[in-house]
Amino acid sequence: MRGHRLLPALTAAAAALATLLSAPARAAEVPSSGVFYVQSAVTGLNAADSGGAVLQRNPKGNEDRQQWTLRSTGSTYVLESTDTAGSCLGRSGAQARTVACSGADAAWEITPAGTDRYRLKVPGADQYLTLGAKPSGATYPAQLAVGAAGDPAAWYLTPVTSPTSPMPSADRRTLDQVTFLTSHNAYANGVDGGFAPPFVNLVPNQSRGIEQQLADGVRGFMLDVHQTPDGAILCHNSCTLVSRPVALNVDLRRMVDFLRRNPGDIVTVFLEDYVDPGVLRAELARVEGLSDVLYRPDQAGVRTNGWPRVADLIAADDRLLIFSDHSRSADESAGLTRDSFGVMYQREWTVENYWSMGSGVGGSDWSCYSRWYDANTNVPLTAAAPPFRPLFVMNHFRDAAITSTAGTDNTKLTDRARRFCQPAARKKPNFLAVDHYDLGNPAAAVATLNTYTY
Repeated sequence: MRGHRLLPALTAAAAALATLLSAPARAAEVPSSGVFYVQSAVTGLNAADSGGAVLQRNPKGNEDRQQWTLRSTGSTYVLESTDTAGSCLGRSGAQARTVACSGADAAWEITPAGTDRYRLKVPGADQYLTLGAKPSGATYPAQLAVGAAGDPAAWYLTPVTSPTSPMPSADRRTLDQVTFLTSHNAYANGVDGGFAPPFVNLVPNQSRGIEQQLADGVRGFMLDVHQTPDGAILCHNSCTLVSRPVALNVDLRRMVDFLRRNPGDIVTVFLEDYVDPGVLRAELARVEGLSDVLYRPDQAGVRTNGWPRVADLIAADDRLLIFSDHSRSADESAGLTRDSFGVMYQREWTVENYWSMGSGVGGSDWSCYSRWYDANTNVPLTAAAPPFRPLFVMNHFRDAAITSTAGTDNTKLTDRARRFCQPAARKKPNFLAVDHYDLGNPAAAVATLNTYTY
């Protein structure tokens, strides 16, 4: 199951993130009015009213009192809670508080601070809405503060209703404008072979094999790969006591063969990766033709030019992307990095929301926040350095893949993507990852998202 470990911060990933967060870009005009989320440019979390205190909370759509109506009041602005008329995002001393909209402490001067970013300044003072001081070895505190300018005082005013444009024609759309159906734990299907010890093996995440998944339109595959004496093997948590497990090279060969038969398609693989880099390199070398279709964004100028057009990838036969969640720093210590043989470090090229919506039954948590936000790692869903924008992997599944629950959840995928996760990331999901992709018609959600761009 994805998410059972969060790796230490990576040196190179941290440097890449610093570039994303500090890259100079055009300033944005201040919106004149509208309903917005006040979203930290550092953490990606939203300002929320909590009994008068203003805290940063996980983005949660129209729940949790996170929406604010922006109004101009001459040379200043107020942000009124959509939940409580007359109550505005303001301040009391050094803390952010909700206050009466008619009071002086509700007024802010709003000035541009980079691409779509703003600072909320106290009129007549060099003080700004900001994050609280981050203790060593901890995340930023929930309570928002009033303090000095700087990166923690940069905010997005993210529209509650996402601004969209029609999808460009097939020959013009870029990779980051497209959404792909993605199967979570694609190998755990009970068809191609065993994937877990007894009892766990009774609850597969998918019910169709990899070849059928490809035939059904799945184009993203999440695979857990473990190291055994036999090489890189696909198993859930551990390969101990797993009957008839499948090797990684077997499923990759299926995908490469599919790409040969279907020259207009692109496939992406996400590895929850527990193997040494040398073992992974040897496993990929066993797949004939893999290097012919492997796409290397690190060698293609994506960071400086943005993602290429899908049509150009197809014309160049660059149609297979492989990402790993492994630690770059650990690989550097081992003397062999995965990107040296074409496997990209996921945190350098993608953003991803937290992997679970809750247990396999009962209510679900639709909040959408970064999987990589903790005391050691901070890759917000909003990370970007235009023209480069990380691809957005949207997880939409639970702790356990109960068939009936997954079917119901999948019918709600479009709604969660558009109202919750899309504003949280300030970008459209590129990969919709689900359990039991054949239930609840998540392909319809993919089709809907592929009619527009953010």
